[in-house]
Amino acid sequence: MKRTTAVALLATASVLALSACSSAGGDDAAGGEVTLDYWLWDDTQLPLYQGCADAFHEANPEITVKLTQTGWAQYWQNLSTQITAGTAPDVFTNQISYFLQFVETNQLLDLTDRVEASDIDFADFKEGLADRWVYEGKRYGLPKDWDTVAYLYDVPAAEAAGYSAGDVAALTWNPQDGGTFGEFVKALTLDSAGRTGLDPAFDKGSVVRYGYYPEWGDGATGQNGWGNFAHSNGFTYSDEDVAPTTFNFDSAPLVETMTWIQQMIDGGYMPAFDSQSTLGTEAVMTSGTAASTIAGSWMASTYVGPDATVDLAFAPVPEGPEGRTAATNGLSDVIWSGTKHPDEAYRWVEYLASAECQDAVGSAGLIFPARSSGTDAAMAAREEAGIDSTAFVSVADDGETFMLPAFNRAAEVNTAVQDAMQAIAQGADPQQRLTEANDAVEALFQ
Repeated sequence: MKRTTAVALLATASVLALSACSSAGGDDAAGGEVTLDYWLWDDTQLPLYQGCADAFHEANPEITVKLTQTGWAQYWQNLSTQITAGTAPDVFTNQISYFLQFVETNQLLDLTDRVEASDIDFADFKEGLADRWVYEGKRYGLPKDWDTVAYLYDVPAAEAAGYSAGDVAALTWNPQDGGTFGEFVKALTLDSAGRTGLDPAFDKGSVVRYGYYPEWGDGATGQNGWGNFAHSNGFTYSDEDVAPTTFNFDSAPLVETMTWIQQMIDGGYMPAFDSQSTLGTEAVMTSGTAASTIAGSWMASTYVGPDATVDLAFAPVPEGPEGRTAATNGLSDVIWSGTKHPDEAYRWVEYLASAECQDAVGSAGLIFPARSSGTDAAMAAREEAGIDSTAFVSVADDGETFMLPAFNRAAEVNTAVQDAMQAIAQGADPQQRLTEANDAVEALFQ
């Protein structure tokens, strides 16, 4: 996000949050004043949830919420360390990849009875989100937000190649010849002599702008890249969405997808894994080193809007042989089972899921809160800031999304599959590496 826009939006959300009335209030906490530790990883969202914490404390003066934010990788490392030491935060933000391991190691408080006794109506949330945090009949979290992905592209590069916004939105893909999407990627690729990837004289050894920038660091799901193409080709991670023990990483739809991506790398239209910039996708897209990629809805304000320095736009992900399919996911707020203040912690979690908090967070336009009213607030804020997010919301509204699975032993599954994908991006045989990865993953559950 460009800082000036971020500051303005965050300030608006904080004011709204501070004026909110808590729906999580009630009798004073037993035993006097209580301080709850609450952890999250997104620094841009920290001021928003501080606003919610301030409003919550105003309505519940006996409870103070202390927020701690650390970056993604450090967040999970710190959380694991604190859980092992018995000093984990009372409440923390959870992601589906880690959900089952926390449940099966008894680290999450069962919220079932408390939620059933509340007036929470899950019909007020985006469909399917609330069910993500129920396992074997017990609820362990309340929905926080949701996301999906879209195709991000360089508008001047597309126009120079003869493509309008409507053309990009209508791109189709297949693993045989790449379809119109493959042609588009080639048309956006440039060598040092200014020749596109469609020119017979194109020099793949002197590429100055890749047509597409793939993501190789998103574990076993390919949420920001290969997973969307593979799923549109008929791939499913497993026959089970929750706690699978058999997997399909060696199946033909995924092998075909990765074979095509490898061919595009070999042709010079996408960078190989070992030649990709260490600066990250944002730096590559804003510097003009790449002309397109897949990006999440949580990154929209980073790339588009009035303060953007590069003219980028979002379109729906390309439509594949089995239709258009964009990965979707959501977060929840959960309570550590070892908390000394379960009742107070639940009151905070319930407030985090309330319309007051989620509408205030949504009004910043950074993310899509789980409540429909929060998403509406986010869309209104983005529209006012000149951020077009229809590519994200339209695929969700049209049922063109797929939920990311909930793996057990997620860290090991992610490592096995991600290692295979990175090896393929450097030239390894797709069928061999994916078969090896699938065998390694299934061996974890034997």
